Amino acid sequence: MKTQLFIGGDLRDAASGATFDRIDPVTGAVASSAAAAGVEDALAAVAAAAAAFADWSKTGPGRRRGLLLRAADLLEAKEAEFRAVCMAETGCTAPWVSFNVHTAAGILREVASLTTEATGEVIPSDKPGTLSLALRRPAGVCLGIAPWNAAIILGVRAIAMPLACGNTVILKASEACPGTHGLIGSVFRDAGFPAGVVNVISNAPKDAAAVVEALIAAPAVRRVNFTGSTGVGRRIAELCASQLKPALLELGGKAPLVVLDDADIDAAVRAAAFGAFVNQGQICMSTERLVVHEAVADAFVEKLAAKARSLPAGDPRGHVVLGALVSPEAAERMEALIADAVAKGAVLVAGGGRSGAVVEATVLDHVRPGMRLYGEESFGPVKPVIRVADEDEAVRVANDSDYGLSAAVFSGDLRRAMRVAERIDSGICHINGPTVHDEPQMPFGGVKGSGYGRFGGRAAIPEFTDLRWITIEDPQQSYPF
Repeated sequence: MKTQLFIGGDLRDAASGATFDRIDPVTGAVASSAAAAGVEDALAAVAAAAAAFADWSKTGPGRRRGLLLRAADLLEAKEAEFRAVCMAETGCTAPWVSFNVHTAAGILREVASLTTEATGEVIPSDKPGTLSLALRRPAGVCLGIAPWNAAIILGVRAIAMPLACGNTVILKASEACPGTHGLIGSVFRDAGFPAGVVNVISNAPKDAAAVVEALIAAPAVRRVNFTGSTGVGRRIAELCASQLKPALLELGGKAPLVVLDDADIDAAVRAAAFGAFVNQGQICMSTERLVVHEAVADAFVEKLAAKARSLPAGDPRGHVVLGALVSPEAAERMEALIADAVAKGAVLVAGGGRSGAVVEATVLDHVRPGMRLYGEESFGPVKPVIRVADEDEAVRVANDSDYGLSAAVFSGDLRRAMRVAERIDSGICHINGPTVHDEPQMPFGGVKGSGYGRFGGRAAIPEFTDLRWITIEDPQQSYPF
C-alpha cells in the first residue's frame, strides 16, 4: 500500500519526495510505503487547517453531525481495507481490526450526538443591568498524535471530538501504521468534510522529533493530544508548556487486577486472561499485574496458567488468539523480561516461547519488587502474579507504580470491592470486570505517569474548547470618575 499526505483536501507527496517503508513484523515484507513529511509539509498542514478554521468553526452543529455520521458509516464500509493494511503493518489479528473499526465508528456517532453540547450558561452578575454569559467556542487547530496499538480507535479518537466542537485537525500518523492512519484520512475525505478541516501527515521515524516540534510550535495550533508512552508524553508536555498550549496526554499503564480472597476465581481468571492477552497485551489498559490474595493464589494461578496455555499464538492470518507483537525487537524484550524474573526467583507457569515477533501467552508466579516485570510496563503478553497477604497489602501493591490508568478489583462483597477501588490510584477502575474496557461516552484517562485530561463523551468538550465570559451591559451605567 502506498500512502500520501492529505493536506488541504489534496493527496500529495512529501515536498522532498522522500518515502519510508513499514515492515510486516511477521513476514518481513514491506507492509506499506508512505510519504515522509518534513517540517515544510507539517507547516503546510497547519496552514491548511488554519485557513479552514474560519468557516468550519461557524458551521452549524447539524451540518457537523451529519458529516460525522457519514464518516462513521464509511469507516465501517471500509473494514476490509482496514483489515488488510492494519494486520500487515502491526501484526494484529482480524478480530482486533474489526473491533477497532466498529468502536471507532461508535466514537464518531457519539461525538456527532454532542455537537450541540458545547453549551454555556448565564451567571448572575452583581453589576446592575448586566447579563453575564459563559460561552464555549472552538479552540482552533488541534493536533492529534496517535499510536499504532489500537490504530483505528486511537487515530479516530484523536480528531473526532475536536471536529465535533468546531475545530480543524491534523492527525500525525504513527510511523508504525502510516497506511492505516492514512486510510482514516480517506474516510473523512469521502464523507465530504471541507478541504483543510481534516489533514493527515506521516513521517519517517528519524524525522519524528523535528516534525512534532514544528507542529507544536506553530502559532495556529492551539491544542495537542497525544496517546503513547510516558517517556514521549513527558517530552510532548514540555514542548506544549514552552508554548503555553494545553495538552491532553493518555500515556502508559501498569494496570493491576486485584483478586481478593472472596472473589469468584473462575470469573477472575476469565477477566484476567482477556485483559492480559487481548491484542498480545499491547493496550494501555492491559492487565499488567495480577495482585492475588495468598489464600486463593494457588487455585488462581493453576487456572490462569491452563487458560494461557490454551491460547494459540502465531501468524495473525491464521486461526490464533495472539498474533504478533509490533516488531521482533518487542518480542526480544519479552524474553529479557522473562529471563530477568526467572533469574531472580519467579516461576514460569505458562508460555515463555517466542518465534520471531510472536510470543506465547506467558504467566510468571511469585514476582516481587526488584524484578523488571514488577515495575516496567511489559506492553506484551508476559504477565506477573504478585501474591499478597491481605487487603491492605493488595492496595499497597496496586499503588506501587508510577502509572495510574486502569485497574480492576474482584470480590464477592461489592461494598468491600468499592472500598478497595476507592483506595486505588487510577483514572479508571472496574469491579468484577477486566482492566480492558472502554466506551465512547465514558471519561477516559489516567493519573500519575499515565497522563492527564480526558477523552470520551461530554468530559472531552472542555479539552477542545475555550470558555469565554461575555457581558451585555447598560450603556448608560455610571462610573466613579
